[in-house]
Amino acid sequence: MLELIKAGGILIWPILLCSVISLAIITERFWSLRKNKICPKNLVSHVWEMNKKGQLDKKEIQKIKRQSQLGRVLAAGLLNRHHERQIMKESVEEVGRHVVHELGRFLTTLGTIASITPLLGLLGTVIGMIQVFTVITTMGLGDPGILAEGISVALITTAAGLTVAIPSLMFYRYFQGKIDELVITMEQEALKMVEVMHGQREQESSNE
Repeated sequence: MLELIKAGGILIWPILLCSVISLAIITERFWSLRKNKICPKNLVSHVWEMNKKGQLDKKEIQKIKRQSQLGRVLAAGLLNRHHERQIMKESVEEVGRHVVHELGRFLTTLGTIASITPLLGLLGTVIGMIQVFTVITTMGLGDPGILAEGISVALITTAAGLTVAIPSLMFYRYFQGKIDELVITMEQEALKMVEVMHGQREQESSNE
């Protein structure tokens, strides 16, 4: 492996750096985008039960907010639960936009790595071919070892660039789809909470 790295020329090093960054991002996003961490089950029903018992004070809302991203979204609506439905929805949507942005953290970098590593490999190919033709021009075809050095640079950097780019692109697309799924789940849960809260208020008003 070390011999291959040495044979890959100077451009193999930025490709290797990209591979390390890509692996770190993929590992971190797998850990951070767990569904039970982002959208805990039965959180809305828990909030609803606490509200019925009159235990939903500011301290409890702050606790819900700290627990998860869905908790942050719900907490924004809960702080405005005594206002009109539209105000409650708008507060949920505003916080939701910030949460969505955080869920996509580092994905731009991962997508950039998926784009640039094949180009780095291609650049290595061009440099390798330039070395080959330079040798042919100055020394002819008499020394196959020198020619092989330029060909090695061309092939190894191309292979390394694609080896990093392909999984990076796959996981970039995978995480984008996962975020979309989590966002839809959070929207559904938040809207459910808004409707339940206002349905209760309307029922209480009609009973008075």
